[in-house]
Amino acid sequence: MLEQDENEIFRVRREKMEAFRDKGIAPFGHRFEVSHHAQEIHEQFDSLEVEEESSEKISAAGRIMAIRGHGKASFVVLNDRSGSIQLYFKLDNLGEEKYSEFKLLDIGDIIGVQGNVFRTKRGELTIKVLNFDLLSKSLRSLPEKFHGLKDQEVRYRQRYLDLIVNPEVRETFIRRSKIVQKIRQFMDSRDFLEVETPVLSTLAGGAAARPFITHHNALDVDLYLRIATELPLKRLIVGGLERVYEMGRVFRNEGMDNRHNPEFTSIEIYQAFADYTDLMQLTADLVCECAESIFGTTKVEYQGVELEFKNPPRISMNEIVKQKTEMDFLSCKTVEEARAMANELGVEFEDRFGIGGILNAVFEARVEDELIQPVFITHHPTEISPLAKRNPDDPRITDRFEYFVYGRELANGFTELNDPIDQKLRFEEQAKAREAGDDEAHVMDLDFIRALEYGLPPTGGLGIGIDRLVMFLTDSPTIRDVLLFPTMKPIEE
Repeated sequence: MLEQDENEIFRVRREKMEAFRDKGIAPFGHRFEVSHHAQEIHEQFDSLEVEEESSEKISAAGRIMAIRGHGKASFVVLNDRSGSIQLYFKLDNLGEEKYSEFKLLDIGDIIGVQGNVFRTKRGELTIKVLNFDLLSKSLRSLPEKFHGLKDQEVRYRQRYLDLIVNPEVRETFIRRSKIVQKIRQFMDSRDFLEVETPVLSTLAGGAAARPFITHHNALDVDLYLRIATELPLKRLIVGGLERVYEMGRVFRNEGMDNRHNPEFTSIEIYQAFADYTDLMQLTADLVCECAESIFGTTKVEYQGVELEFKNPPRISMNEIVKQKTEMDFLSCKTVEEARAMANELGVEFEDRFGIGGILNAVFEARVEDELIQPVFITHHPTEISPLAKRNPDDPRITDRFEYFVYGRELANGFTELNDPIDQKLRFEEQAKAREAGDDEAHVMDLDFIRALEYGLPPTGGLGIGIDRLVMFLTDSPTIRDVLLFPTMKPIEE
């Protein structure tokens, strides 16, 4: 029945489109000079009294969202990028021919109008339309006004429709753009250089993730979409650029849920002559500045919980696991001891895990989801940190941190491993893990080893998930709400 209704609406609107053509009017028009957007109209003419009219003629353009009235006068709601403004169409103001064109308009049509602004008896600022142009005829009907577009699948698949009918969605993506701008301003003001590195590579490195594979016909080689930007950026530090960052898409061939999408945006930052403590502070400062730029405060409400981003505490992974479980995994002398402790806790782990891998498994199972307020978890096991520098006091752990908010990892950073001999050994250990079945283990990158052999200065590195940060600063429960075009399984039309 609904399909029949849609077909009928489509037929009627096509007839109206042809009626415009019969009048010599192109139903899909051309350039239109806009003098004011809706918000500017509200700001500039706010002082008008009831039934007072401005003498200034203005022009505006946008999409018709509602039509009220019949006969010789009608009110229309027009939406543009800044908001909405009411229009007043009257036979006496337009003349019979032009008013007959108005009668062919539908909700969803895009028009440009010229006229004077006045305030109605009910106190609403309105444009008295003296002339208008059809700029684009809408052949499909918008979702019904009072129920809107609620179907999540349709919203994500037809984002253009979501943006038309749900103003709060448009505001989310405007806010996202402002957050990205703020991040760039923050980095540039600290003398970091924004750079670009390849999206396609013969090796997929810099993270523990399964890559997407494609094929280059001219070279007859398989290439990988990047899973991280880490290794090319560290090569630039070797080259003497000292402070670099890149913000862009990375791609991981993994499952999808409310926190994961196969392509997502991250920023990676590398600072020569710094360590993980410097990058922890930079992370805290960056997130606080983003929050303050949006809300004017570092306190943000997310899903009904108030989060305080100022001065997040720091605690080691082993220490917080010990607090939550009363078990000290770094006190274990053998992997058998660690396995027995994990079994006692009912935490599953893989046979290939050493003490560090088991500690991380317990952290993920028993601690991670409870980290609601922002917190830095430090000193991750060397076993799970193939690119991080060992802690000078305990080689089983690294000078690394992860920044958790609301049970989710928002950032990951560490003092970079700059010892080429140790790095090669780590890669060899990762290669053994791949042979044992871990298809997310790091691959051997001999050119990166070569770069380290020329000398990487002491360096701090950091990666932040931009999409997750935007989720927190827009109160969005799922990553799909902050991606304009999330990955979706195709459906048959």
